[in-house]
Amino acid sequence: MRNLPEDVRREFGKAIFDLQKGAKLSMPSSRPMASVAPGVEELRAKARSGAYRVFYFTRLETAVLIFHAFEKKTAKTPLHEVELARKRLKEML
Repeated sequence: MRNLPEDVRREFGKAIFDLQKGAKLSMPSSRPMASVAPGVEELRAKARSGAYRVFYFTRLETAVLIFHAFEKKTAKTPLHEVELARKRLKEML
């Protein structure tokens, strides 16, 4: 996430803080990503520079697991981003 624009990092930071406090986010800021794995959702942000996504997992009792962030350049999430996210989630769990 360090490489994302500052305004996008701030938006994601606030959303992650809300998740840590137990908030349940929904569209347009978050949506389920069952194509990655059950329980995975994506945070969504738009900026002048583009659209950005962060995948997270909240099915852990004491943590919000942030495991993949990227700039989205197409309407559909690219398969290589989904596959990379699956690999990272598997490694972390």
